[in-house]
Amino acid sequence: MVKHWPQITAICSASTILKISILFSKLHYIKIRAFFKYLFFGFIATKGISQNVIIKGKAHVQYAGKTIQLSSLTDYITNTKQKEDIDTIQSDGYFELHYQTDVTRPVFFNINNVVAKMYVQPDFVYGITIPELEKDFDYKNDAELPIDIGIIGNDSTELNVLTFDFQKQFNKLFDGQDGKFLSRPMIFQRADTLKKRSDKRYANIKNGYFLNYVEYSIASVNASVSRGENFLINTYIINKPIQYDHYEYMQFFNACFKGYLNTYASMQKGQTLYNIINVKGDYNLLSDFLKEDKFLKSDTLRELVILKNLWDFYFNSEFVPEAVSQVTSQLHQATKIKQHKKIAISMLAYFNKMQTGSVAPGFSARTKEGTMGTLNSFKGRWVYLNFFSTSNVESLREMPKIDALRKKFGDKVVFVSICLDDSLKSYINYLKANPKFNWTIWYNYDKSITKTAKDNYFVTGTEAYFFINNLGYLAQSPALAPSKGIEYKLNYIFKPTRRNTKTGIR
Repeated sequence: MVKHWPQITAICSASTILKISILFSKLHYIKIRAFFKYLFFGFIATKGISQNVIIKGKAHVQYAGKTIQLSSLTDYITNTKQKEDIDTIQSDGYFELHYQTDVTRPVFFNINNVVAKMYVQPDFVYGITIPELEKDFDYKNDAELPIDIGIIGNDSTELNVLTFDFQKQFNKLFDGQDGKFLSRPMIFQRADTLKKRSDKRYANIKNGYFLNYVEYSIASVNASVSRGENFLINTYIINKPIQYDHYEYMQFFNACFKGYLNTYASMQKGQTLYNIINVKGDYNLLSDFLKEDKFLKSDTLRELVILKNLWDFYFNSEFVPEAVSQVTSQLHQATKIKQHKKIAISMLAYFNKMQTGSVAPGFSARTKEGTMGTLNSFKGRWVYLNFFSTSNVESLREMPKIDALRKKFGDKVVFVSICLDDSLKSYINYLKANPKFNWTIWYNYDKSITKTAKDNYFVTGTEAYFFINNLGYLAQSPALAPSKGIEYKLNYIFKPTRRNTKTGIR
């Protein structure tokens, strides 16, 4: 079982390095086990005939009667999950899922809160096994539980088997047992060593997706410890094709160009991003502004970088959501690149659904008492909704400020906090450690919930804010955090009416 990796600082421990690539993939890799003694399917990881992709599976009998869902990602900028197929696991554990794709890509399985991932190629039939849940692990905390699936077959060149082999080589190099700290130069050196070893080990492999999987997994190691903008972009981006459908490439791309526009704008005189987006809302002006950047001479690359940053801007309180949506819409109309149109459509679908003035999505969540709470229970009240995690220091700093707001506006606004921790125990421990935080603080996950509050509000990280009016509409989406000035908004809405104290007038 692999957990999300912490952000890497200038100096890293050897045990931390093991976790680097997941920082950018954000999803758990699959441990592949080859079963050579028997095959319960007559064709495994072979070319399909009538169906594009068929996944035949056998789950442990403890899953019998449960629904298994297959999902994919609509694009790798918004990372929006899309349901592709579902099946009910039979009493003997068998199930079958179908999926249509013309490119190699990752897909995801969900059985309640149990999740797994694998890669599929067009026109293949796969056999997989889903193992029994580990008895020594606490599976009752309702968090997402990533598991290792098995791939049936003994083809050492199958994509999933290859990715697992690479992870083993990665772990051997970075998971030192001596507990020593690795400096940034040492990490760079080991990343280069991994590259050389991989080139030799996989010299006869012809699978293009896998070879790029290796290259951009190593790229993510370099990016995670900030090897340098010039090195990263020149080595992995410039003069290379943009791989819109390659998961690892796009995860590296997103990490590489996160905050790029802000950094570039801060070094320019005159025009500002604030003026271009918030005031003028002009895509052409934004594109022209970036043409002088040494890495963004290509119209295609510049446009994709703009899309990536617009997505991030929408969740940044310094930018006006409606203005970001307007610029995105202009880009959608102007672009001639079908992949960019697809990404822009996904962004606009989210923006329009979550725009200020739209209906606030309902949700259910687990209360500290273990019962179910719903947003609908606050019908007719103003609601300030925030998402936080005990692993997110910035979101924790806002909690005392929310408490101060509650004391000031608690008779007018309901304050609701949703904890996004993976562990129910950490949520409960946080409440115990902060008994004065006695407003509504719920836990996002519960085994009875198919779509969580985080899902319904499209929260992509572990911190977000929304303000809902008493009619059930989004008054601010995303809303300002307490430290960013939401109190000014509350003061404006709920400003006290002055009493007239003139004699004789009531």
